[in-house]
Amino acid sequence: MKSLTSFANPELSGLHLPDGVPKPTPLYYFTRLALHVAMPLAWKVRVFNRHHEPTRGGAVYICNHQSFLDPILMSFALRRPMGYMARDTLFRMPGFKHLIKALNAFPVRRGTADTGAMKEAMRRLKAGRQVVIFAEGTRTQDGKIGQFLKGVSLLSQRSAEWTVPVVIDGAFEAWPRTQKLPSPGKIVVQYAKPIHRDQARSMDAETFVSHVRDEIVTMQTDIRSRLGRPAINYQ
Repeated sequence: MKSLTSFANPELSGLHLPDGVPKPTPLYYFTRLALHVAMPLAWKVRVFNRHHEPTRGGAVYICNHQSFLDPILMSFALRRPMGYMARDTLFRMPGFKHLIKALNAFPVRRGTADTGAMKEAMRRLKAGRQVVIFAEGTRTQDGKIGQFLKGVSLLSQRSAEWTVPVVIDGAFEAWPRTQKLPSPGKIVVQYAKPIHRDQARSMDAETFVSHVRDEIVTMQTDIRSRLGRPAINYQ
C-alpha cells in the first residue's frame, strides 16, 4: 500500500496565513491550539494528507458522520478556519450560542430543506472560506457510511472552488450514538485530493454525490485494513 503523509500544505505551514486568506478569530485560534494538546490525551488521533487543504478559495469538506467529536476531529489539524452547520437547538442555549458562533458555527434546521442554512454556507464559500458538511445528515448507527443527502452537490457545483472528501474512522467505536460519554480509542482522519469545481460541474448531481461517497468509502476501507480492523461490508 502507498504510504500516507501527515504534513500540512507547505503554503499554509507558516506562522501566518498567506495574504487574502480569511484569518481565524483569536478565540478560534486558541481553541485549536488547546485541542492540539487535549485531543491526543484522550484519543490516539492520526491525521493524514493534510497537504490537500486548499491554499485559497472557498472549500467545502464532505465528511462522514460517526460521533459528536466529528466537527473537532475533521478540522483541528487544518490551518485555515472552518465553518460548521450546527443544529438550531444548540443556538437556544444561553452562553453556548455565543461560543459556537464565535467558532464559526451557524444554525441549520434538521429534517427540513433549510434554504437559509444553505444560503449562509454559499455566502461563506463565495467569500473564500471553508465549510464542512456531514453528508449523511445524522450520525451513523453502525459505523457504515450511509447514503448522502441529495443536496450535498449544491455547494460543490454552485459555490465552492474546491471539494475535499474526508473520512473519519474510529470515532464510532470511541463514542457511538448509544453511549452517553466517549471512551479512549484510535481515530484516523484522512483527506482526499481536492476536486475542482470544473470537475464537479462536469457531472450531474447524482453522479457527483456517488463519486464523492465512493471515494470516502474507499478511504475508510483502506484505513481499516491498515489498522487491522474488521472490514465493513457495503454489498
